[in-house]
Amino acid sequence: PCAGFMEVEKAEALPKVERTRAAEEAVVEEPVAAALPMMSQSLPFMERPAALTGALAGDVGFDPLGFAKSEEDLMNFREAEVKHARLAMLAAAGWPLSEVFDKKIASALNLAPVLDANDRAPSLLNGGLGKISPLYWVGCLGLAAAIDVYGISRSKSNDPEYFPGNFGFDPLGAYPKGESGKEWMQLAEIKNGRLAMIAVTAFAVQEAVSNVGVVDETPFFFFPLMKTLHEYANSGYIS
Repeated sequence: PCAGFMEVEKAEALPKVERTRAAEEAVVEEPVAAALPMMSQSLPFMERPAALTGALAGDVGFDPLGFAKSEEDLMNFREAEVKHARLAMLAAAGWPLSEVFDKKIASALNLAPVLDANDRAPSLLNGGLGKISPLYWVGCLGLAAAIDVYGISRSKSNDPEYFPGNFGFDPLGAYPKGESGKEWMQLAEIKNGRLAMIAVTAFAVQEAVSNVGVVDETPFFFFPLMKTLHEYANSGYIS
């Protein structure tokens, strides 16, 4: 009788053990969402804006004026930021290059250079925009409008792979395939774009205040070192 009683106990206890083990495995496998920080990463003395959850590349909780009231607002601002960032990266490279090569290209084509007497590129603060052909501005506006329309259509396509600025343009196949590589590329783009926006603003202000072109202000970035040192020696900077 005792042996029979023990067998019954084992038979009843076995399902309980299995149920307990299954429950423990379920608890282990259940994902635990990381709690969002209360304070902003970029401004630790301010609370993190509710819409800035860190899901976007480069999101460090910086919105002191509270522009992004919702996720929709945040996506719209990120679209605008990416567009301005890409344009600024082109401008940050094109501005000094134009000051280096404009007169040489104009001379080779028997055209009048667009730089002023101080080798400054045309801008709102420097003036000289009237030297640029209206056809150029029409072409720029047309191209910008076409890209913007395409971007809007992509953003409204409900594509699960879409994120702000994703136009599917990658002719060289430089965009990584893995998730970690994609995150790195997006972060690198937005960081360089933000820096470029600051740089272009600095170019415009510097040339307007100093009345000297960017490449002449910092020639060691754009001309051969020995030539730059020779000019510095002749001007008295180096004795």
